[in-house]
Amino acid sequence: MSSLILAHARYQALEQIRVPIGLLAGGLFPAISMLAFAAPFVGDDPAASTLSMGSMMLIGGMSAALIALSISVAQDREQPWNPYLRTLPAGPLPHFAGRLLTAMALMVVSTIPVTLVAAIFTEADLSPVRLAGMIGAVLAGSVPFMLIGLFLGLMLPSKAAIAVSQILFFPFAIVGGLMLPPQVMPGFLNVISPYVPSRGGGELVWWAAGGAAPAALPLVVLACWTVVAGVAAAWAYRRDEGRRFS
Repeated sequence: MSSLILAHARYQALEQIRVPIGLLAGGLFPAISMLAFAAPFVGDDPAASTLSMGSMMLIGGMSAALIALSISVAQDREQPWNPYLRTLPAGPLPHFAGRLLTAMALMVVSTIPVTLVAAIFTEADLSPVRLAGMIGAVLAGSVPFMLIGLFLGLMLPSKAAIAVSQILFFPFAIVGGLMLPPQVMPGFLNVISPYVPSRGGGELVWWAAGGAAPAALPLVVLACWTVVAGVAAAWAYRRDEGRRFS
């Protein structure tokens, strides 16, 4: 089974490499935001610039998990190769596990532009241990967004997946405290912020970046979003299978 998963991951990674700009697209927006909004104001503060770098890294990971994954799944469903894969006796696990591995690789790649900007224009802590912890937190915090991306890709045609994933992405990023620090957000946003998955992911990344220990409520909510999104993605797969192959 592991060899099948790696084979699917390799195939999907090659598909991504054929369009190189797609590998870095998820990291360009957070890198530009880091350069425009973080570097001029907190670039001389190692702690603040490291926290800002963590937020931007998570934004890049969310983009790869939610937007890129939903679009790729929806586009694959429209290709004749996909029905053939669905008829193979291996079942859905190798295909989707390989897809998730590819998405996680894209998340890691999306952190590169932000890290380069932080290294050149700020005093952020770029020690290997710190970076490894932050990348691990990005991967952990992006799990529900990968599952939401799978759900959208299985439910929507590609054109609709592009629009819906982007519509969801920006409110998640803003309300989760990734665009603006939670301490400067309006009061009503602070009330609802702990109940979106991006806040739980942010708490993990900020902790890995040297901030305070994460609060319990956002982590519980993050776990709940992960379970619900996983159930929804599994249901969407069965629904799509029933409609297309029954």
